[in-house]
Formats: sequence, C-alpha cells, structure tokens
Amino acid sequence: MAMTEDDIFTPNATRSRPPFGGAQARSKVIDQDGRELADGPLHPQFQSFQQGFQFDFRNSSANPFGNLTREQRLQRLEMIAKLLDVAFVVPGTNVRYGIDGLIGLIPVIGDIITTAISLWLVREARLLGAPWHITARMLANVAVDGVVGMVPVAGDAFDVMFRANIRNVRMLRRWLDKQPRRE
Repeated sequence: MAMTEDDIFTPNATRSRPPFGGAQARSKVIDQDGRELADGPLHPQFQSFQQGFQFDFRNSSANPFGNLTREQRLQRLEMIAKLLDVAFVVPGTNVRYGIDGLIGLIPVIGDIITTAISLWLVREARLLGAPWHITARMLANVAVDGVVGMVPVAGDAFDVMFRANIRNVRMLRRWLDKQPRRE
C-alpha cells in the first residue's frame, strides 16, 4: 500500500492507515533470559513508539539538500564537477582526471552511472533558474560525454579530456554572473 505525500510529510495528522501499535500489533515480548515481559505502560522515553513514528522531512535540519542559498548550491555543483572531472593528477604529468574517468572504465554500467550524475547536475542548474538554451547546451555536453564514453578505450580517454561537468558548471556560472542579483 503506497503512502500519500500527506501521510509522509504532515505531522500529527490523521493517517490513512492505523499507526503501528494497538491490539493487532501486540504479542508476547520475551527478554533475553526467556521471561515474558509484562504488558504495562512504557517508559516515557518510549511512549512515542505507541503512537507511531511521524517524520517531517520538509523542515528537517538533517536534510543536506534543503535550505541552501543560491551560492551554496552553485559551490556544491562546482565541487561535484571537480570531483567528477579533475580531482586527481596522473603522477609525473599535468593530466587531470576524476572519478568520471575511473567509473567509466566499467563497461556500460560505469558510463550510465556517470551520465546519470551529470544529468543531476543539469537538473540542479535548471532548478537554479538556467534558461532552456543553457540547459540544452548542458544536455548536449552530457550526451556527447555519455555516447563517446561508451566506446571502450578511446571513450575513456575522451572522458578525461572533454570534462563535460566542468564545462557545464562554468557555463552556468557565466550565465548566473550576468543575471541581476535578487535580494
């Protein structure tokens, strides 16, 4: 039975199904010594178990993706793009590569994973307000990176040199810098 969004996000609301607990959930409780525990009031610390669990993810301070400023979101995108494209250096050279090049070594699955992460970056750019022409260019970069990356050895070398994620974040940053600040 699927839960509706209101069942998940609305605290202290009437649920469409009964909360955990009640007569149907009661059974014998045996402690580690094999003795049956009495069915009495719970310790105050565990009273919430009887009423059922309720979570409010919309206002949670534990959500790492919520309540970020525009600049913080952009910094997060830049950090992920650097991790994907230029996080490491080949020893003795100036050639930089990222986990995109490493994960891409896994045939097909690796390229699908890195393309999915790149598409998430494009989605975040769209949520930051990027217009369709910027988003279309970003998607084109991801498509080129994903399709050419599928070619066994040459595709992995192309992944290291093309750096689609860095290109996309730079394109987004340039567009955002031209926009007037909203206060």
